[in-house]
Amino acid sequence: MLNRKSAPEFAEIKNYNLPTPEIIKLTNGVPLVHFDNVSQEVVKLDLIFKAGKWFEPKSGVSQFTAQMLEKGTSKRNSFQIAEVFDQLGTSVEISPGFDFTSISLYTLSKNLKKVLPILCEVATSPSFPLTEFGLMKDIVKQNQKINNKKNSHVASKKIRQNIFGAQHPYGNSLEESDIDNLTREDLIGFFKERFVPHEIYVTGKIDIETKNRMLENFSEFHIPIMDKQQNSVDNKLNKSSEYIEIPDSVQSSLRLGKRIINRNHTDYASLVLINHVLGGYFGSRLMKNIREEKGLTYGIHSSINTLKNDAFFVIGTDVNKENRELAIAEIKMEIKKLQQDLIEYEELEIAKNHLLGSLQLEIANPFSVVEKIKVIRLNQLHSDFYNSLFLDIQTSTSESLKQVTNYLNQENLLEVSVG
Repeated sequence: MLNRKSAPEFAEIKNYNLPTPEIIKLTNGVPLVHFDNVSQEVVKLDLIFKAGKWFEPKSGVSQFTAQMLEKGTSKRNSFQIAEVFDQLGTSVEISPGFDFTSISLYTLSKNLKKVLPILCEVATSPSFPLTEFGLMKDIVKQNQKINNKKNSHVASKKIRQNIFGAQHPYGNSLEESDIDNLTREDLIGFFKERFVPHEIYVTGKIDIETKNRMLENFSEFHIPIMDKQQNSVDNKLNKSSEYIEIPDSVQSSLRLGKRIINRNHTDYASLVLINHVLGGYFGSRLMKNIREEKGLTYGIHSSINTLKNDAFFVIGTDVNKENRELAIAEIKMEIKKLQQDLIEYEELEIAKNHLLGSLQLEIANPFSVVEKIKVIRLNQLHSDFYNSLFLDIQTSTSESLKQVTNYLNQENLLEVSVG
């Protein structure tokens, strides 16, 4: 019987080795990654397309093309598609991103054979009906009007714009005029050019017959297209400090950010740990200072946002308008202290243990394991990336970390305040 009066023994994890999935090369050249170490009778399918904002010829094309896939095909309308998926207990998520667009399907293993043809239909022959397109335009515009009244949304949008430039795919934000300028022909053209699977991921146990049917269906997709660089990259930075005052607003949303090193850099693991100490968890320096000691905010957080072709560092919080300048000064002071002084042993150990524990939780189920495998493959990282990251964090010292704090230099740290 379990003894609930005594805690389980402490066991230190020494590595972060990910399991090796089966990789099948389809007849059309598309890699299919299959991970079957799943005890439940469920399957997740991910179709990954190189069809994110990075490849847009026109702002908003990627988002609208992706969201219109379920709105009708050459054989079914949106209601009929939704009805079939609902009857078979199937969920579909279509996610347009900065670099990739994904179609994710969750279903019971026994129903996979039935939903495969519908999934392939959605992914290969969307009809882009004009009525649905008009409704979607109205919905997106209405959502934009609501979001643009939120200080936090505007601040996050402006900091990306100021870091990368308004015309850069990672800095560009969809505006109402962009939506008005989109046509059905724009979506059809982008679909034909970009919506060919780059990779396919299958998580779950499937029988031989269903697997063969799946391989046959996915082999019918067009041959993958060659990489093509997006056309317009604006590296011109905007204001280093921008304050958008909203007279009737009580709070100001603050964002401080800059370009930063990506996952493939040798200092990346150290930077991840430094960020964790600074503002990556509830016990971080920014939380202790800005929230607990000064009482300026309910929460403050710093993060490293890694993308395929770049990365950026952001600190975000909301404070009363009269405390805006004080909060910014305190944030900068914490960065300066991190650069000047060694992190004390106890503080570093707590941050390391929390970060390592968080990494372990991120592979607590088969679906999240495949997400890590996906990150490695889509970003062309070495297969041992996460294990190296884990070990580098484990062995980091205050001295080794101090050598990379220069990435947080304030000279090119951009500020945005809204409110």
